[in-house]
Amino acid sequence: MNVAAQVAYWRAGSDEDIAAAESLIEKGHPRHALFFAHLAVEKLLKAHVCRVTQDVAPRVHDLFRLAELAGLRLWPERAVLLARFQKYCLEGRYPDPGPLATAEEAQRGLAEAREMRAWLMSLLP
Repeated sequence: MNVAAQVAYWRAGSDEDIAAAESLIEKGHPRHALFFAHLAVEKLLKAHVCRVTQDVAPRVHDLFRLAELAGLRLWPERAVLLARFQKYCLEGRYPDPGPLATAEEAQRGLAEAREMRAWLMSLLP
């Protein structure tokens, strides 16, 4: 397996998904924006899994599991962020009939996703 190619693949996918999240917020779709923000973080975690394991990342969406497989040490604030983002994955796939995320929540989530992505990107070669 070409690890560098896998890392580049996941990095490019993350870039595309964060751009999609930004566009969805602009168009007034906060739930979907947060789902794509989750994907953007997930894909960078998968890049780290590939880098560390020298193997293809598993087909899972659990951010904590991916961080564990990548051997990443999470500060408490980052662990809280991953916990919050985990629900966006589920909410995007299986929407709760309750209230939708607000535009403000989506903006805050997008800012947090950008921060997490910046940290994850800084750790990649």
